[in-house]
Amino acid sequence: MMSLTLPSPIAAYFAADKAGADAVAACFTAQAVVKDEGHTHHGPAAIAAWKTAASAKYNYTSTPIAMEEAEGRVVVTSHVAGDFPGSPIALRYAFVVEGGRIASLEITP
Repeated sequence: MMSLTLPSPIAAYFAADKAGADAVAACFTAQAVVKDEGHTHHGPAAIAAWKTAASAKYNYTSTPIAMEEAEGRVVVTSHVAGDFPGSPIALRYAFVVEGGRIASLEITP
């Protein structure tokens, strides 16, 4: 598998994903938005709560396998495996980065 060179705020997100909710929330701007599983989470406190809930619900690993840039977004395809229905799956993480932090993230199958 080839190694991806992700933009540093996005690499930090995937590293923080293993470290916990506070580490994940620290990757985002104060006005950041995350969209996942049909819900929208605004701001670091809501993003930390989203990550806490997701981590409580599922044990998983997320391994970025591809990246493309389009329309101001960086879309990372990640191999996600864990104890959830349909595992493993490929998820698309569409990031918008502003000032060295993540301004928005939308996760879709």
